[in-house]
Formats: sequence, structure tokens, C-alpha cells
Amino acid sequence: MPKANRAPGDLTSLSDVDVLALCQKDPEAFGELVDRYEAAFLRKAQSILYSREDAEEVVQDTFTRIYLYADRYSPQEGASFSSWGYLILTRLAFTRYQKLKKERGRTYEMEPESFERLPDTEGFLEGMTVRDEVLSALARIPEAAARVLKLQFLEGKSQEEIAQMEGSTVSAIKTRVHRAKKQFKDSLDYGKPD
Repeated sequence: MPKANRAPGDLTSLSDVDVLALCQKDPEAFGELVDRYEAAFLRKAQSILYSREDAEEVVQDTFTRIYLYADRYSPQEGASFSSWGYLILTRLAFTRYQKLKKERGRTYEMEPESFERLPDTEGFLEGMTVRDEVLSALARIPEAAARVLKLQFLEGKSQEEIAQMEGSTVSAIKTRVHRAKKQFKDSLDYGKPD
């Protein structure tokens, strides 16, 4: 969205919440939030949907909803504007994922590299529902937590390797993995019926 009649950078010093409030009076200000979050939202949506085109549509829908419901946003302790935005994004992405899954008759076109990584066992199709649950739970936890879990448990990286990749210490990574595992468990339990 264009930022016409603005001095360069005069919105960059404002917080996300301040920009959101401003966009209710000045719709062009919303472009600042798009600039801040579009790339990250697109990565998150694509990690759920595996399709850039579908991810782009979900990101556009997310920004539309953020704009339309800007007056309903209220800051809460321990939650930021970005967590509200990601919540909207992941809900829309999983709704779209479920719709696509039904449309495709519970099949999914996989990239050849992904197909080659599947275990060669007879029961791997039953595992697809488990995989869906895992992906859903990972999408509901913070991106940094999901990243360390994916690195350790899906990619088989050691905590030393993760610490090096993340520019952190091994003890910090151990703490992050411990917290991420708890968030992941809570996220899995959240999706189950009582």
C-alpha cells in the first residue's frame, strides 16, 4: 500500500499498536503493518499450506481481517499485536488447509523430495493424520519454538548444532526446547475434544 505524503520512516518509530490505531483514521498507514509482517506471514502460511499461491491468499485475507477488526484489538498482558496477527493467520491457513484437503479427496500433491523422505512402510497413510496433527500443533505455537522443535526432532540436529545455527548457547537451546515441548503438548491437547 502506498505511503503517499509521508516523510520516509515517520511511521517506523511507532509501535504496531499505534500504527493499527492510526490506520483507523488514516488507511494509508496500514501499509506500514503490511511492510512489517508480510514476509513473515507468508513464510508461516506457506509452512502450513505448502503452496505459495494459497499462502498469498491467506496472507491477504489476514491483512483484510486485521484492518476490518482493528477497532476490536485490545492489548493483553503477555500477548502482542503480532501474536494476534499470527492467530488470525493460522486460523485462516488451517481453515483453508482443511478445505483443500476435502477438495483433493484427502490426497495431497507432494514434491518429489518430500515423497522420497517418507518411510517405506505399509502404514504410512495412517501417519498422515498424525502428521496433520503435528503440523497443526506446530503452527499454533510461537515460530521460534516451532523452529527449534523442527530442527531437533524433524531434521535430527543436535542441540549443539541448533545453538550454533541460532547463535545461542547450548543451555539456552535446552531451555528453549524444554519450553517448546511444553507449548507443543499444550497445543496438541488444545485440539482434542474434552
